[in-house]
Amino acid sequence: MVPSYFSSATQQNENNLIVILGHGQLARMMYLEASQLGLNIIAVNANTKECVNPVDKSILNITLDEAFEHAAVITSEFEHLPLDLLKKAELSGKFLPNEKAIQAGADRIVEKRLLDSVNVRHCQNVVISNVEDFDRAQNELGPRIILKTSRDGYDGYGQWRIFSEQDLVDVKAQLKEHNFEKMPLVAERCINFERELSLIGVTDKNGNHKFYPLTENHHADGQLVLSIAPAPKVTLELEQLAQNIYKKISEKLDYCGVLAIEFFQVGDELIVNEIAPRVHNSGHWTQQGSVTSQFENHIRAVAGYPLGETQVTASVAMINYVGHGKPKADLFTVPNTHLHWYDKQVRPKRKMGHINVTGATPEQMLARVNTVKNFLPDALAKNLAPIIDI
Repeated sequence: MVPSYFSSATQQNENNLIVILGHGQLARMMYLEASQLGLNIIAVNANTKECVNPVDKSILNITLDEAFEHAAVITSEFEHLPLDLLKKAELSGKFLPNEKAIQAGADRIVEKRLLDSVNVRHCQNVVISNVEDFDRAQNELGPRIILKTSRDGYDGYGQWRIFSEQDLVDVKAQLKEHNFEKMPLVAERCINFERELSLIGVTDKNGNHKFYPLTENHHADGQLVLSIAPAPKVTLELEQLAQNIYKKISEKLDYCGVLAIEFFQVGDELIVNEIAPRVHNSGHWTQQGSVTSQFENHIRAVAGYPLGETQVTASVAMINYVGHGKPKADLFTVPNTHLHWYDKQVRPKRKMGHINVTGATPEQMLARVNTVKNFLPDALAKNLAPIIDI
């Protein structure tokens, strides 16, 4: 029997239906792009397993099983999925990218084994399986260590800095009752890097790749504040190095869709910080700065459509709007300023939206960002001030 969802006025051909696991802002932006391609999107609340509209969050009159049955393809907006939902998606035979890729993005230990298997440089590390391993980590990695949970860490959560003997004592005490069997930790050597760069690429079902230019990222309190694209002072050799690393990882994973890789740049070398098997915060600039956004290209890839072009159309900055209510309309007095609002309840450190600012030149774009700063809450403006430095 055809579910009632499909018998309504919004009925779509089954081949046009894409199911997205997760119903946050990334699913919302994929929904908006997919609608321009004539495709229909259902999002899944990963916790309740309810099917929802990712824009207004209304619950749809269709079950998860029905959605999976009628979907042409199933994809994901984030990697921290419940294991039963991830397994169900994989068993459908419609899941892109695949379970292997999602697990590599969700678990730092799996991720590091993947990077080792393709001979890609990443931060030297020690897996922490008990409190005694902290001493071994310090002996092997040196006095400055970043400690991370192996799973469920993001935006600075699930991380500790151990830069002194007292830090080590404090962290040991804090984690004395930690269940290492349930959640191993990963200790990484803290390296002195020049900047963080990210590469957003997209791979179709036939293994063809397209790449956006490297993006320069800036953080505050462990959270992305500003992305600038194309990243300044990037050589062709550095772009090629990043793309070669992408190809190694994506081919190992039999990947399809958008894949983001975060790098630390040290001279002419790139050290992988982490991978994200999905559309990524540092790629939001593509909405106004590229021929085809990362959101449209992810949908194109998993749906089997030809990939869109990734050429840059402007110099662009993406500003994360975090922890505050919607800005006033005065913001739009700044030319080429675009607000993407997620319609979420305000909470500290919560990403409420982002602002893309473009210019014909990097100098014009940065001047506009400097003006935009005047319309932001003080805390956000303060984070931007030392970065734009004009």
